[in-house]
Amino acid sequence: MAVRPIVISGEPVLHSPAAPVVVFDDALRELVQDMFETMDAAPGVGLAGPQVGVGLRLFTFSYLDDDEVETRGVAINPELWITPVPASEADEDEDVEGCLSFPGERFPLRRAESAILRAVDLEQNPFEIRADGWLARIFQHEFDHLDGTLYVDRLEHHYAKIAAKVSRKRGWGVPGVSWLPGVDDLES
Repeated sequence: MAVRPIVISGEPVLHSPAAPVVVFDDALRELVQDMFETMDAAPGVGLAGPQVGVGLRLFTFSYLDDDEVETRGVAINPELWITPVPASEADEDEDVEGCLSFPGERFPLRRAESAILRAVDLEQNPFEIRADGWLARIFQHEFDHLDGTLYVDRLEHHYAKIAAKVSRKRGWGVPGVSWLPGVDDLES
């Protein structure tokens, strides 16, 4: 098992729809273990296959609720249903989000309050999780990665301009840029 480099905005795998997982083997198990290690080392609450350069439809997640109950797992070939996204502007305190593929930055983004995630696990057992609040946000964020969308692609115009400026200043937006959790001094 190993911590893998996380690719940064501009890497083509982040901007293309991921392919369904069709082979459930030891290589997939190793990938998932590596993704958990990478997510934890970053640290993050979710990590999608494309973020470690693998264009497959899967993501890991870890969420600790207010009662300190952890929801942790892997979603393979997920489907996601969400409630309507509120039409109001994003709140700069309540709706702030970050991304390990746009590290060190956080911007407000409105998301649906509730979501239903359906997927399979490593044993191909189907499961369903109904989520509200922050866990619903995590699912939406990671699911977007599987469709080639980063959260900065969804930002309101003002914040999108700031994100574009940050990307240019840091030399992102081109292939070949990554960071390694635990080695590089980056955080989201």
